[in-house]
Amino acid sequence: MSLQSSNPEWPTKKIFTTGEAAQVCKVSQQTIIRCFDSGRLNGFRVPGSKFRRIPREELLRFMRTNDIPTSPLETGPKRILVVDDDPKILELMTDLLSGEGDYEVKTADNGYDAGLLTESFAPNLIVLDYMLPDINGNIVCQRIRENARSDEISVLCVSGVVNNEEIQGLLSAGADAFVKKPFDIDELLGAIEALIDGRPPAGGTSPNGQHSKGV
Repeated sequence: MSLQSSNPEWPTKKIFTTGEAAQVCKVSQQTIIRCFDSGRLNGFRVPGSKFRRIPREELLRFMRTNDIPTSPLETGPKRILVVDDDPKILELMTDLLSGEGDYEVKTADNGYDAGLLTESFAPNLIVLDYMLPDINGNIVCQRIRENARSDEISVLCVSGVVNNEEIQGLLSAGADAFVKKPFDIDELLGAIEALIDGRPPAGGTSPNGQHSKGV
């Protein structure tokens, strides 16, 4: 069976067959069946048959757990909110991300506006500076995680003025990764792409506090 790279119906589909799940994950159907039968991938059987069915949210969970990009199940440009009090950084990030074509970008230069935009814009990812004029990044992270849909939002903190203790405070408050300024643009974009796809970034600091090469 050839694996289809995308399907316009996938972003709105609620229940998937094992064959469709295999196409989405770009693995064999037998791999999906084995994961289903072992309990790694949950779902249900069609009454009176042996056919397996996988709910959308469970397939998304499985993909994120196994670092499989979730982009085939999503539609439209990804929404990114950049929060920084440096207008040059906001301009740079807007130019970089808007130029990618797959992202819709909005910016805020303080924590208050960031909170309002988190509600109205519903970003998939927030690129957050730690030192803001009105509030620190860890408080912003805590407030984001109090949101009912916080599991759908990734937070990448970017700053050049924090120590290791403050980095751990950010990660404990709900940040998904940390990148230190000055950053390499290609590696920063790689971290953004990874978090958008629900994968851990290749560089920066992860929630377990470990550093990998890069940013």
